[in-house]
Amino acid sequence: MEGSAPAGDAGQPRMKLWLGTKPSRTVLRIAAAVIGAGVIGGGLALIWPEPDPMSAASPSKDDPASLAPLPERSITLLLVGVDSEAINDPSNRAAPKGPANADSLILIRVEAGQALQVLQMPTELAVQLPGREGLQPLARAYREGGVALTADVIAEILGLPAGKPDRYLVMPRQALRTLVDGLGEVEVSLNQSYNREDKAQNYTVNLQAGLQTLNGRQAEQLARHRPNANDNGPRRTRQESLLRGIHDQLRQPNAIALLPDVIGEVSGQVSTDLTPSEMLSLMAAALSSLEPPVISGLKLAPRAGQQQLRELMPNQSLPLWPPETNATAGN
Repeated sequence: MEGSAPAGDAGQPRMKLWLGTKPSRTVLRIAAAVIGAGVIGGGLALIWPEPDPMSAASPSKDDPASLAPLPERSITLLLVGVDSEAINDPSNRAAPKGPANADSLILIRVEAGQALQVLQMPTELAVQLPGREGLQPLARAYREGGVALTADVIAEILGLPAGKPDRYLVMPRQALRTLVDGLGEVEVSLNQSYNREDKAQNYTVNLQAGLQTLNGRQAEQLARHRPNANDNGPRRTRQESLLRGIHDQLRQPNAIALLPDVIGEVSGQVSTDLTPSEMLSLMAAALSSLEPPVISGLKLAPRAGQQQLRELMPNQSLPLWPPETNATAGN
């Protein structure tokens, strides 16, 4: 169901570009998609110091900085969770069928010594995409123009500075399972049981309420579960539980020693402009603070009836994120 863009103050024009008020800018979005994902990482200043070639010691289980040199400034990473089994699968074997869908869109701001900042983007947010008539869900940007178009749309919506996000990582289902299994399972607390079989998406979920220890397959079930088209908000809540569980597992005594092997395996299953050593650096920076991650979302206008597309709460000033200026959320 289509909807009009939310009204706003003088800080709103950039946001409205993607909500249908200035379709003439479509040509810029097409250009972004054609240029490709590599543009996100282009023109970056020095982020990581040169590693010491003489340092070949194994990482210390108590010192995240032993994994890799820490980034010298904050990094904003776009994480795209897709519903295909692997990156290059021609079909997602899910719904809607075809190329991979973006099941989750997450921005992660990593800065050494600071709490991890995480923004869950609403995949059902109404946006205008190049070559498509009418408003489309934000998740559709990934199908239409890959990670470059997705990053461009998100930057416009949030009012991010030029060049943000800095890097991207696209994670299919097998990579999520590999990460969780490599860390030795993840603990989450569920407030209800989930039991459902979806033959159309080749998907089954069977999880019980209470404190659960999830392996990779069960973590995938929790992340994917959406019993109906209007269940995106609760699904983000379930995904938040999984994100916190993974972060907690990374803080366990032996996790740091496991990370080089885990990242080595995961890096072959994802699409990213990060090298394995840069991934380790971001992990080290994320673990360098004892504070729990700050996970937030965007404020959405109330749903009208059974509409599937959502709009932002009106009268919000840009930028909507990162949390230095705006910190909180709604489903």
